[in-house]
Amino acid sequence: MGKKVVAAGHICLDITPIFPGRRVESLGEVLSPGKLIQMGEAEVHTGGSVANTGLAMKILGADVSLMGKIGKDAFGEMLLGILKKYGADQGMIAADGESTSYSVILAVPGVDRIFLHNPGANHTFRAEDISRKQLEGAALFHFGYPPLMRSMYENDGTELERVLQLARSCGAAVSMDMAAVDTESEAGRADWRKILQRVLPLVDFFVPSAEELCCMLDRERYREWQRRAAGRDITELLDIGRDVRPLAEECMSFGAKVLLIKCGAPGMYYRTAGQELLREISPRCALHIDAWAGREGFERSYVPDRIASGTGAGDTSIAAFLTAMLEECSLEEAVRLAAAAGASCVAEYDALSGLKPLAALREKIASGWEKRGSENAREETL
Repeated sequence: MGKKVVAAGHICLDITPIFPGRRVESLGEVLSPGKLIQMGEAEVHTGGSVANTGLAMKILGADVSLMGKIGKDAFGEMLLGILKKYGADQGMIAADGESTSYSVILAVPGVDRIFLHNPGANHTFRAEDISRKQLEGAALFHFGYPPLMRSMYENDGTELERVLQLARSCGAAVSMDMAAVDTESEAGRADWRKILQRVLPLVDFFVPSAEELCCMLDRERYREWQRRAAGRDITELLDIGRDVRPLAEECMSFGAKVLLIKCGAPGMYYRTAGQELLREISPRCALHIDAWAGREGFERSYVPDRIASGTGAGDTSIAAFLTAMLEECSLEEAVRLAAAAGASCVAEYDALSGLKPLAALREKIASGWEKRGSENAREETL
């Protein structure tokens, strides 16, 4: 077993109806009022950061325990049944009077995914739900999707700060992933700049997506991205130096130590702080500080064998990155493995079926796995 990891935060049941047929240019070619669409079977899997990243790290060889909150209902029973297959159901809190979170994922071929999401019991998850005993000896506490958990963003992130402080007080390093924000929702009206300024000094590995980060830090820039994309995948049009780097600069100014920004199919941007800040990371991680400090770059994605769905690709990329870090890999190898895991994941409809062991990913990379060209995500301006 590797170093101990606790994956906590948002968990749900993912229901993905399978759209048969050709790739399309826009959603309107498939979905329109009054139209009957002949569908394939629905894929049903665990979803959310706890399941996607936590179980992926477990599959990759880390010693992982899960912490999440569900309801005592049919979806909750289904979710627990899936987790039991991985021996990972013990950390779940089944709460009376709560509903289990679910997402209906519309993965139309050729169009970025649409999520119909009910946060359910995730909204009431709090620091009191975290077992200090379970945190004992943990090298890493990974917390995911605070934008989908009301207690984490209300009161300017006071409860999120408590959660992260608790993990650090137990000696664990902290990683945090975000989620897309519905700008019309309560979460969309939260002051995310203030929240991130508050909590990023407590986060050692911050792993958001470019779209999530832009929506939180620069809503007008995000609207401009949407206008430029005109309904297409935003990440295909981003200039890494012009669009992503300014967001990274803000995160670093807030106190980020290791930053990995997922930029969709084109790849991933990474940035690390200097040695002084990296020394604050828990020694249980055994991070090679000299080699990781003061780095910046962009890792292009690998070409997937096929594209079924992007569901969970970002989460499994993070899982590979964090697992490689805990195995004391170099920053470059950790990012390469993250990109490789993401490319493997999109070949299946769920987050975990396409996941390959790190050794298999290394072998495929060494055999000359083709990478995407750099014409879409222009990293030359870094």
